[in-house]
Amino acid sequence: MPEEAVIEIDNLTKHYGNVVGVQNLSLKVHRGEIMGFLGPNGAGKTTTLRSCLDLLSITAGQIHIFGMDSHQQAVAIRQRTGYLPGDFGLLPGITTDSYLRHLLALSNCRHADKMHSLAERLDLDLSRKTNELSKGNRQKVGIIQALMADQELVILDEPTAGLDPLMQQEVYRILREENQRGSTIFMSSHILAEVEEVCHRVAIIRKGRLEVVEDIAALQEKTGKVLEVEFREAVDLEEFDLPGVSDLRREDGKIMLTVHENLDRVIKAVSSHKVLNMQLSTYSLEQLFLKYYGNQREQSTAENPGGEQA
Repeated sequence: MPEEAVIEIDNLTKHYGNVVGVQNLSLKVHRGEIMGFLGPNGAGKTTTLRSCLDLLSITAGQIHIFGMDSHQQAVAIRQRTGYLPGDFGLLPGITTDSYLRHLLALSNCRHADKMHSLAERLDLDLSRKTNELSKGNRQKVGIIQALMADQELVILDEPTAGLDPLMQQEVYRILREENQRGSTIFMSSHILAEVEEVCHRVAIIRKGRLEVVEDIAALQEKTGKVLEVEFREAVDLEEFDLPGVSDLRREDGKIMLTVHENLDRVIKAVSSHKVLNMQLSTYSLEQLFLKYYGNQREQSTAENPGGEQA
């Protein structure tokens, strides 16, 4: 049986005058998954998310959510959707508790238990006035208001923006729990490591065009982890030419390599020498585009210079 799509975007196009926001974007978000929407700032992520909820008028294309037309039935869709906008703002001069209760009253949820639970987990003081909150605490309010009513679909635009690393990890745990409870989550990010942490699939957008849709496992197999080691002594580069290793090289007195699998074997090889410094990191989004998807686009253009689709 085909997987049920909660969000179906068909050839979405949005122009801002002569500027292309999104061009011919088609994407499905399946029920019960966490879909990451990954791209650099300005790539078209926010335009797409706002179009889904009819917060922007689109130039062309169609969007259906829960099988309903996103424009004709926007109110019914929003009643079943939690949303965190990228430019989340607060009403000034009232307590955070009062503000969240006001939003909660607009939903079908009539109890504040989850609101208080999320505030405790995110270390948010609900007695503070909204205009007294730091950027990070305002972001926490946005996350809570998107999740506190137990909606079927949650759309989040850069949910961890402005949060410290420990709080980011707590947000990831909360999102995984929401997904296990049954929510479908569609979240944007410009950080590759973030979508790897929490998402099942990822759609990658650049300059308004959808580049690729991948399972996270397939994406991780392509990218791997970048290991950078500086030894106290000279070592033979060939020692690290192991299964699951690619891009092995010397650079600025260090050994650099990408590990796709068998990380334990690589670490054992490293530990047999005296190590001065070592760093293990993920690919950046820019490195991912340059190494994998940039090459694919160049090859596609060379094979089909007219730009016509087969």
